[in-house]
Amino acid sequence: MSGYDDFNQPIIDEFRANGGTVATNGFGDGLVLLHHTGAKSGAERVSPVRGLRIDDDTWLVAASKGGAPENPAWYHNLLAHPDVTIETGDAGSISVHAENLTGARRADAWKTFTAASPGFLDYEKRTSRVIPVIELRRR
Repeated sequence: MSGYDDFNQPIIDEFRANGGTVATNGFGDGLVLLHHTGAKSGAERVSPVRGLRIDDDTWLVAASKGGAPENPAWYHNLLAHPDVTIETGDAGSISVHAENLTGARRADAWKTFTAASPGFLDYEKRTSRVIPVIELRRR
């Protein structure tokens, strides 16, 4: 396993074993499992990400990568292949379309996201890039 897999696989396993609740790192029930396709490799990937459910058909995710200077790989994968699937603890597997939010929509979504998950404000302070916010809408 790569370092990425070493970190993520136990979280994925715990998510699936506990109906979406992950005690590791205090994630609780705030994660979704994002199934995406590698932009270059075409390989199927699964990434646990903070998912904020806005309504029955919409989730927000932020490509923070913990405040790293670059966006996470899954973000580039969503731009290349926006029709993806998420797993949620309460609704199971859902087909969604990813839209990278810009302008006022991104700003409003960021405020909503950080109000629910204030720790992301710390990530914002660690980086000079604007952290992308992606809307995942049920297809």
